[in-house]
Amino acid sequence: MNDSDSSPTDPAKAVLLGYLRKRRADLLAKLDGLGEYDVRRPMTPTGTSLLGLVKHVASVELGYFGEVFDRPTRELPWYADGAEPDGDMWAFADETRAEIIELHHYSAEHSDATIEALPLEARGEVSWWPPERREVTLQQILVHMIAETARHAGHADIIRESIDGAIGNGPADPNIPVRSAADWEAYRSRLETAARAATAAAG
Repeated sequence: MNDSDSSPTDPAKAVLLGYLRKRRADLLAKLDGLGEYDVRRPMTPTGTSLLGLVKHVASVELGYFGEVFDRPTRELPWYADGAEPDGDMWAFADETRAEIIELHHYSAEHSDATIEALPLEARGEVSWWPPERREVTLQQILVHMIAETARHAGHADIIRESIDGAIGNGPADPNIPVRSAADWEAYRSRLETAARAATAAAG
């Protein structure tokens, strides 16, 4: 199953799954057109990278739609006892981009199968959450993963813009104003001036 496949017959479930599929695609698209170094290099003081974000989201989604609802999936070595700390957050030198993208697709297929098979009110248990919050429903986890994926897709937006200036979902994105490089520089200058003026007034 993939993002082009039919949606569930439950209308509420179909809406939620549609949002999850779109956010997955948004995140994965941030790798397009970049070389190996740019998808892997740490872009924040805490080491966030584009390929690391894809790996992380695929990994946690397998947990939420696999372990939580007792639907076994593949074992991920970076979660094993004694594994490299935070191994789900970055791409190891011996991991290929293709392997991580394949994990992303596998995770989506496995998760979609769980979502298709269970009703929204199906119960699960998130063993790594505090005891008072561990009992969940499929609907709750669907909303949680939409929020999680959207958050990291937003991180990826900023990282991609910092790498090569690419913004939004491409030139046809209706949410991005059409401006030349000079226009963007003038716009940013106006914002800088306004920020400094507000700071001066507050001080």
